Amino acid sequence: MSKNTNKVINNDRRSFLRNSAMAIAITIIATITLVGSDLAQAQSSQQNVSTSHTSFGPIKQIDAGLLNVGYFEAGPANGTAVILLHGWPYDVYSYVDVAPLLASAGYHVIVPYLRGYGTTRFLSSETMRNAQQSAVGLDIIALMDALKIDKAIIGGFDWGARTADVMATLWPERCKAIVSVGGYLISSPAGNQTPWPPEPAFLFWYQYYFSTPVGKAGYAKYTDQFNKFIWHQASPKWNFDDATYDRTAASFNNPDHVDIVMHDYRWRLGLADGERRYDDLEKRLAALPPITVPTITLEGDANGAIHAPSTAYRNKFSGKYEYRLITGGVGHNLPQEAPQAFAQAVIDVDRF
Repeated sequence: MSKNTNKVINNDRRSFLRNSAMAIAITIIATITLVGSDLAQAQSSQQNVSTSHTSFGPIKQIDAGLLNVGYFEAGPANGTAVILLHGWPYDVYSYVDVAPLLASAGYHVIVPYLRGYGTTRFLSSETMRNAQQSAVGLDIIALMDALKIDKAIIGGFDWGARTADVMATLWPERCKAIVSVGGYLISSPAGNQTPWPPEPAFLFWYQYYFSTPVGKAGYAKYTDQFNKFIWHQASPKWNFDDATYDRTAASFNNPDHVDIVMHDYRWRLGLADGERRYDDLEKRLAALPPITVPTITLEGDANGAIHAPSTAYRNKFSGKYEYRLITGGVGHNLPQEAPQAFAQAVIDVDRF
């Protein structure tokens, strides 16, 4: 999960994390033993239910940059373009209810599988299976070029929010606005060398597990159980059913999935090299520049994944800006848990 590790943990935050860590530890033991707006507020009280949509339209494929990208499309082709980006361990189904809401409001919605997920494939076996933040951002720019989309609203959470932030920083002319769950998620390997206190480090346990050979082997062997456990940790109040999880789990069968996930977390800690072709972009991102395009940031009130308080990143958004806390037990996978709140944020940021 893409989190900016350059954050100051205040006393209130430490208390929150202590309680979260205790709750997660109890969950681990049990698992081992048992193997915004009015619209947003209305949604938040109903989010702990299965999604009402279970599929998109037909999947499409297009060559874009280094990839053949699998994506879903909804809404009128002449509508304002909205590109919705998922994170780990999730996929396009995080937007299965958001997409029709936006399509019905007249938006041209594109929901792609990121590299290493679903039907997205590298065009060459020689391409490095690289998940550094600038490379993923360039994937979406290449997709926009391939689809002849000059400018779009970019929405995302987790890796997708990081990518939205990266795009707004490096290519603001391509971003009409962004919706970023979790705020400002750009980081750098050098910046991530600051040690965490034990409680937030505990919430990032998988990052350290993935840094070892046994972690990679364990993830490859137990991908399904692993990712389902992360869903429970990150969204402790989301009562998703097996069918909801299974629809997304199919996308982890991508042949590059394990390598992409491992590289993402190892690169962030400085344990894996990136590619020299991205050095200039990463140097710009390492300065943590402010985002100038119109932005709404969202946070769920029951996010079990590590995340910064909104005050920690407020000065990273220098354009028109709004922060919304979505209440009612909403966790990390906010678009799927509170689709109306997310869709409303896209509609509202378009009006900024």
